[in-house]
Amino acid sequence: MFGKLFKKTDYKQLLADGAVIIDVRSKGEFAGGAVPGSENIPLPSISAKTKQIKSLQVPVICVCASGMRSGTAKAQLKAAGVDAYNGGPWTKMLPYID
Repeated sequence: MFGKLFKKTDYKQLLADGAVIIDVRSKGEFAGGAVPGSENIPLPSISAKTKQIKSLQVPVICVCASGMRSGTAKAQLKAAGVDAYNGGPWTKMLPYID
């Protein structure tokens, strides 16, 4: 009954399918360490970049420090029609990067 409600996201498959990782932390946080190949778009800039992000036509995995800002970014992007996921803390994505 709860299987679909608590379905785990297959980040490895999303990345294999061409997903991009958007790190919504500040530029300073991003400079201190980030997922290789990720794009830094701080959360306050997400709404201004939504059209550009949507034009990529690939899944988007949002990450931050704890999962709070990435959750907000995911919700904003989903509302705009982007196939977006909350990856949580950026360090959680490191095992999925080749």
